[in-house]
Amino acid sequence: MQVTRRFESTAALEGFAAQLSLFARPGMVLLLKGDLGTGKSTFARAFIRALAGGAEFDVPSPTFTLVQTYDETRVPVAHADLYRIGSAQELDELGFDDLIRTHVLAVEWPEKMLDQAHADRLLIELSGSGTHRDAVLTAAGAWEQALARNDAMNGFLATTRWATAERRFLEGDASFRRYETLHLPGEAAILMDMPARPDGPPVKYGKPYSAIAHLAEDIRAVIAINSLLCARGYSAPQAEAYDLAQGFAVMEDLGRRVYGGMMRAGEDMREPMAAAVAVLADMAQRDWPKDLPVDGQTYRVPPYDVEAQLIEVDLLPSWFWPHLNGTAIPAAALAEFEALWMELLPLTQKGHRVWALRDYHSPNLLWLPEREGLARVGIIDTQDALMGHPAYDLASMLQDARVDIDFAFADELYALYCALRKDDPNFERAEFDVAYAILGAQRATKILGIFARLSKRDGKHGYLRHIPRVSRYLERNLAHPRLSKLKHWFDTHLPAARREVA
Repeated sequence: MQVTRRFESTAALEGFAAQLSLFARPGMVLLLKGDLGTGKSTFARAFIRALAGGAEFDVPSPTFTLVQTYDETRVPVAHADLYRIGSAQELDELGFDDLIRTHVLAVEWPEKMLDQAHADRLLIELSGSGTHRDAVLTAAGAWEQALARNDAMNGFLATTRWATAERRFLEGDASFRRYETLHLPGEAAILMDMPARPDGPPVKYGKPYSAIAHLAEDIRAVIAINSLLCARGYSAPQAEAYDLAQGFAVMEDLGRRVYGGMMRAGEDMREPMAAAVAVLADMAQRDWPKDLPVDGQTYRVPPYDVEAQLIEVDLLPSWFWPHLNGTAIPAAALAEFEALWMELLPLTQKGHRVWALRDYHSPNLLWLPEREGLARVGIIDTQDALMGHPAYDLASMLQDARVDIDFAFADELYALYCALRKDDPNFERAEFDVAYAILGAQRATKILGIFARLSKRDGKHGYLRHIPRVSRYLERNLAHPRLSKLKHWFDTHLPAARREVA
């Protein structure tokens, strides 16, 4: 892919560099070619400062050091100046092969390495000076996708009042979604970037995992789910503008008072947690539609059926078992595992079905004390909602995979939930207790597999530190008498002591 751009000012060139930094990740190579004064250093410094999140970040020239690394930026970056490199041997001594595994490379005077193959490479050839600069951009791999997505995003924003907003990276989660913040004087919003989900390889029944687990395919789910939540008085981000075809939305910014951060900071969580429990109790007592209108289309909320539940627990034998044992699970153990779940999961298909948001936990809950009642709980990441049992979201919240929830505190909140639903004709405590234990065990089993997969497949090893916590939740759920046979399976094949050190 090759395109040409003209930048009418230094600020425009720096702004483009800052936008490209929003897509940066380790392994990407940025090659800056041009004569003296064409803006190579200007571009590199703007790119690095944007990764650092501040215009005051010091970016000295690497002319004499040859390579300057920055590990404190959002993505580690290595800034190189190859002007004084005289041979390929000298280039090899810089250690780029090692750096590229962990850093983005921004290279000035890259002539000595233009013949090297890099899958994710962007060559920017700059010319001109003074009032304008021209650039020829030749992109490959992830950079080609980033350029196309950035252009589409700017085109979408041009149709909104946020056309001139400053864009800053907010986060990319463990999926294919990205988020940025938009800033105008005195106000801010969230830019959601959610292209249509690409199909993965078939894993069962000729279908990809996402189709069987009923994961959201595109941004229609976000718009549909959030619209009704807001209409019913809950604090989901409202969409100000969106493009369903391209997968963009400008969403309300609910702030940064995220439950997980509050917990890690040691804040008193009694009121926020009680309010979040009250939201679930309230949702459980309402009727929720399966079909929702979205711009003349219909979005159907899928069922949290046994097929979806089974493909999720299958992540444990597929990923966590090999992570723990170094080998594939034996066929007999797998068959017994699946048979046990087939006995238990149908018990969660009974009774009143509600929206199960599936990710109702500390990273996706925000405290909004300036609002009233149930609206004090901000709810994000709703796109994977299904029609399911209300116990699932309560288990998600009280058995949080990323932060410790004291068991005694969790029991108090569980009792509060039951008290709030005591007059609900659809609530029967004994049935709910069983469903809560099964769904808590199902969720913990799934998450053990997900975290092992994130480590093995995606190189995101930080998730492994949460495994002991999730294992403790699993053990607590398995203690319910109805899960005694499943507990025996785990005790035999994956006892708690082994899971704790996984």
